[in-house]
Amino acid sequence: MERPSRVWLVFTMLLSFPISSFSLEKLNMCMDAKHHKTEPGPEGELYQQCAPWRENACCTAKTSAEAHEDNSYLYNFNWNHCGVMSKKCKKHFIQDTCFYECSPHLGPWIQPADDTWRKARILDVPLCLEDCNSWYNDCKYDVTCKENWHKGWNWTSGTNRCPAGAQCQKWTDVFPTAQSMCEKIWSNSYKHTTYTKDSGRCMQMWFTGQNPNTKVAEFYLNQGSRTETAMITSLTLSLAVLLSMV
Repeated sequence: MERPSRVWLVFTMLLSFPISSFSLEKLNMCMDAKHHKTEPGPEGELYQQCAPWRENACCTAKTSAEAHEDNSYLYNFNWNHCGVMSKKCKKHFIQDTCFYECSPHLGPWIQPADDTWRKARILDVPLCLEDCNSWYNDCKYDVTCKENWHKGWNWTSGTNRCPAGAQCQKWTDVFPTAQSMCEKIWSNSYKHTTYTKDSGRCMQMWFTGQNPNTKVAEFYLNQGSRTETAMITSLTLSLAVLLSMV
């Protein structure tokens, strides 16, 4: 009975393989999160730094406006938890919020999340080197008390405050490199890369004109599909061999 059992094991693996991951919907989709639209679409009135996504967005005009506000209703997050954040630093966090809320091309990196405020998150989105480095360089003279801004805050006042025992420090003491900042600040939502904007292998937070991230998402989705196809082929061959032995 050992051989039939092995055959059924491989057959079950084939049936359970996530074929849905091949779906082209991942090229144009919104996360199941707090402020995201159900489906992406045109939003002609997106505000200021969110405007590049107006042709196809997962955010509403209201969300885009709130992304520019301190302590906005989006998350009640206080950028000024260690004194007033510099304008040049804050512009990157606004752009980060626009990217997160508005981008319809994050499908390859969307993962399930077990949070009270969202059912999905992004993980290891490959950021272009220029975007990560400029973000870090424009914030390196600012101050913060935490390296992971996703959790661990004191929310008793309704907005985030530094937790007990956490001291405000120079940005470069908390984040010694651009990579440490980009990867740690939002629980590995982003991945530091050495890819530049002309590589077609990294996601751009800052862009004008046609959204360049469409082709980047397509590249990674196709790359994942090729890997899955190879795995299915291997499993199929294994099944054929096992069947020939029965």
